[in-house]
Amino acid sequence: MLKLSAKKTAGFAGDMLVYFLAESGKKTVSSSRSAIRRSIRNAWKSGDFTGKTGESYWFYPNSADKDFSARRVLVVGLGKLNEDENLCREQIRLAAGTAVSIAHRLKVQRLMAVLPEKTGLPAATVAESMAEGLILSNYRFDKYKTGHKSEDIKVRIKQCLLHDGGLEHSRVRQGMNAGKRAAEAACVARNMANEPGNGWTPAQFAQFARDVASASDLSCRIIDKSAMKKLGMGGILGVNQGSALPPKLVILKYKGAKKWPTLMLVGKGLTFDSGGISLKPAAGMEDMKYDMCGGAAVICAMQVIAKERPKGINVVALIPATENLSGASAIKPGDIITHYGGITSEVINTDAEGRLILADALAYGIKTYKPDAVVDLATLTGAVIVGLGHHRTGLLSTDDELVAKILDAGERAGEPLWRLPLGPEYSKQINSKVADIRNIGGKGGGTITAACYLQEFVGDTPWAHLDIAGTAWNFTEKSYVPKGPSGIAVRTLVNLVRNWKKN
Repeated sequence: MLKLSAKKTAGFAGDMLVYFLAESGKKTVSSSRSAIRRSIRNAWKSGDFTGKTGESYWFYPNSADKDFSARRVLVVGLGKLNEDENLCREQIRLAAGTAVSIAHRLKVQRLMAVLPEKTGLPAATVAESMAEGLILSNYRFDKYKTGHKSEDIKVRIKQCLLHDGGLEHSRVRQGMNAGKRAAEAACVARNMANEPGNGWTPAQFAQFARDVASASDLSCRIIDKSAMKKLGMGGILGVNQGSALPPKLVILKYKGAKKWPTLMLVGKGLTFDSGGISLKPAAGMEDMKYDMCGGAAVICAMQVIAKERPKGINVVALIPATENLSGASAIKPGDIITHYGGITSEVINTDAEGRLILADALAYGIKTYKPDAVVDLATLTGAVIVGLGHHRTGLLSTDDELVAKILDAGERAGEPLWRLPLGPEYSKQINSKVADIRNIGGKGGGTITAACYLQEFVGDTPWAHLDIAGTAWNFTEKSYVPKGPSGIAVRTLVNLVRNWKKN
């Protein structure tokens, strides 16, 4: 969808040519391009377009105008450029999203976006941010639309060209490709989440991992139900009891060099969550196909890692995948399970199932791969939405250095996080009278007590937990984030890995 063009802007004869201008507060147009200054001078003077965030102005060039061959020229405001690099990245992504939303409204199919000048960012960073904004905002999920209703047909941009705008061409290409890989992976994660429960199953997770491995030098291992029984993975098996579909523990491994540290990623892959015997309300239950967004983020980040082959770090990813249904053999409130490694757990609420499958994956992964750090992601608790809304991902961790790396990666991606506390006072809430622990800790601090449950299985390994229940769908409205699944954390994880050695 996105390619770098060496063609001059005056020669682009597509549907729309897009420029991005910053707010300057001056009476004259803040552009070094004479054709743009001339074309929007009156709009600028009258205050109809001043470069503010979200502002746009488009015109139809005269056929005799040699400066423009495009059918339309669109100018989008960047706002006052922020000195903070990460905030400026976000300004560019948002402006790109604004341009694409206008293009969709006008049924544009061929677009050229000209990179903004004098942003204060390196050329590669400008191109990376622009590529992310363009691709993420052009996303559509219409796999199951048959076209029988004309209003169902959504026009998307079919060809998008990026012009370097005078920035160093080789750096622009480098940044564009980096942004393209991460954004396309996030769109794949959105696709996975948008699939219905009968369209994306544990078997689909396993097959996707095999496909990633076969197209790269990543190694893939799938632990099936019979192997789980031998290993004693009572958490995954217990949650799976009510489903007719067998569970899978999907493992992808990128190994660069033995001397490099290993980062382990674990993503919750609940392909549908009815709540089990502790049944969820019917209203809104269809959204529980999204309960695998943590697993989607991890496996799609691995897809980028496979292509980029980062230096200085090894990465292993585990996705415990199953359904949580209320079949005849479903686990019951009050049942006691034994996790991998021997810890017993009293299941008070079968709808607190994510921590059960993550616990087995964490315990097994840490023992098997001996990682230097662990990050898990899960749509784990409704409590995180009460605390943080749909604006920030909840972050809990045992390691300050790891937290700093994750927070930085999230800010780079425009996917902010907020750290919540851990401590023995919270861990006491999951004490059980009949087992080692129980799977809920009462109404207070639900996000924290869920993390305390996972903490029981990580030992001394530096560990961080990302609760994405509030951001995996219905994330803060942005021009480049659609309603529904956001693809959250894919780009955060990619940034974490890309900058691991530097940080």
